[in-house]
Amino acid sequence: MSGTGENGSDAPGGELPEYADRVLDLAERIPPGRVMTYGDVAEYLNEEGHPDAHPEAGGGGRRMGPRQVGRVMALYGGAVPWWRVVRADGVLLPGSERRALQHYRTEGTPLREPKRTPGSREERGIPRLDMARARWDGSEPDTAGSRDAGGAPDREG
Repeated sequence: MSGTGENGSDAPGGELPEYADRVLDLAERIPPGRVMTYGDVAEYLNEEGHPDAHPEAGGGGRRMGPRQVGRVMALYGGAVPWWRVVRADGVLLPGSERRALQHYRTEGTPLREPKRTPGSREERGIPRLDMARARWDGSEPDTAGSRDAGGAPDREG
């Protein structure tokens, strides 16, 4: 569901819905080699103060969720790094695994190599994202040289 449409970020009639614009903006800010889940994006945008998310802002308290983020990415995400907005289980987007995998390898996104258990996705040689190491929390982008070889931020004790 993540941004594989041919329309890129062009909405019908040239007008992009405000929430879609915010989702796409956040997708563009995710640093190379890092990912956010659909739920992470929704939570980040809800906490950021979207008027629909907060009753005190006059929005009626409607919160956007992972499904809405997935819908935005499916409809408008082709012009942004769609491969950085992912499923929470780290499984690559069905139908776009090879394209996404090429991006992940180019960017150094941490992956879990396949276990090759008979009958599993891994048997077909399709790794998963290493969510513990690849997940980005929306803070400022990593600075150059702040990653180890696996793409995770350096942690100094």
